[in-house]
Amino acid sequence: MAKPFASSADLGEKRQSLETLAEGVYALTAEGDPNVGAVEGEDFLVCFEALATPVVARAWLARLREHTDKPIRYLVLSHYHAVRVLGASAFGADVIVTHEKTRELIAERGEQDWASEYARMPRLFKEPASILGLTWPTATFSDRFTIDLGGDRGDLVLHYCGRGHTEGDLVAWLPRQRILFAGDLVESQAALYTGDAFHRDWASSTLDRVASFGAETLVGGRGAVARGAGEVEASVGQTRDFLAVMLREVSAAGTLKEAFERTHRALEPRYGSWPIFEHCLPFNVSRLWDELHGVERPRVWTAERDREVWDELQS
Repeated sequence: MAKPFASSADLGEKRQSLETLAEGVYALTAEGDPNVGAVEGEDFLVCFEALATPVVARAWLARLREHTDKPIRYLVLSHYHAVRVLGASAFGADVIVTHEKTRELIAERGEQDWASEYARMPRLFKEPASILGLTWPTATFSDRFTIDLGGDRGDLVLHYCGRGHTEGDLVAWLPRQRILFAGDLVESQAALYTGDAFHRDWASSTLDRVASFGAETLVGGRGAVARGAGEVEASVGQTRDFLAVMLREVSAAGTLKEAFERTHRALEPRYGSWPIFEHCLPFNVSRLWDELHGVERPRVWTAERDREVWDELQS
């Protein structure tokens, strides 16, 4: 029996949890749906990630407003994927910050990614007509971007750790509180999406740099907040292991179909019950197959290409 396409059959609402990680530092998690966060400055807010539509984003902001009424000065977007950025208009932020590569990716493939992700994950796109168009940053950086939070609150520092989940992922680091918002470079008990990834860089130097912060609390792109050095280490390790297994199995395969079957067989016992595992794996393996066969940059995903890969590998 054919499996439903991607997450098209995942229509049940997820339970959201708003957590206060430190004074003025918040995270909203939702049982494997995309995580978001916020950090209070002395007289302003920095929000992290924008969700898929303004309607969904406004629901998050209503919960945040139970804790603070400070105006949103910065909206930080970890990368270009539609479920992370298209709700940006709801924030009314003075400044929208991304890595410079993310801006390039929005220009190159933002429209196609929007159509692709909407078809893959329709539940996340509540009231898609509320989306005003592609989200464009108003500030970009190459290596580091520092936001002075004011008073005695210290800094929030955005870092580029190298190619990973995409070409342009950033992390947000609070050195005083030792809290890291890692975006989709790290997941906590949620499967990885690697369809636009650079697997070898991500599994090695990029995750090495993420680990080097020595975070004591980590908010990944999906899944529960990792609390304590042990849980943070486990989340980074889980992410690295997922990538290492993919690299091993796809490298050993003679065809794309064999690569998918080997990878599924190797990963499923540990990760198969985790959110979006079945959804992601065909796209993950297709990208890694390309990467290992000389396709340096990920090919653009379109709604049509999504279906072709799914039908070839997952049906």
